[in-house]
Amino acid sequence: MTDAPVPLTESEIDVALSTTPGWRRVENEITRTYGIRYHGGVAMIVHVADVERLIGHHADIDLRWDHIRFGITTHDAGHRLTAADFDLARRIDAIATAHGAESTKRSSEEI
Repeated sequence: MTDAPVPLTESEIDVALSTTPGWRRVENEITRTYGIRYHGGVAMIVHVADVERLIGHHADIDLRWDHIRFGITTHDAGHRLTAADFDLARRIDAIATAHGAESTKRSSEEI
């Protein structure tokens, strides 16, 4: 049996956010939106899903015609932030770059 993920402290979250530019905290989730056309977003989702399957952690994904939003939290830690969330965020950033997705300033309220 595996150990339950350990939630980060507030100061650890602040440090982790400083190392993942473009991601912002919304309560107990980190979120980022990228500008990408719909079919490019579908390809990006497939790429992200392959990585998520390998690492055993996933994001909530919202795909629209001109952008894609990722929201990450650790459900097994009571919907709190853990190191795994920030690791996945960095992996998503690399995938977004590979797919030519552009960072956008859209807020989660606009999605």
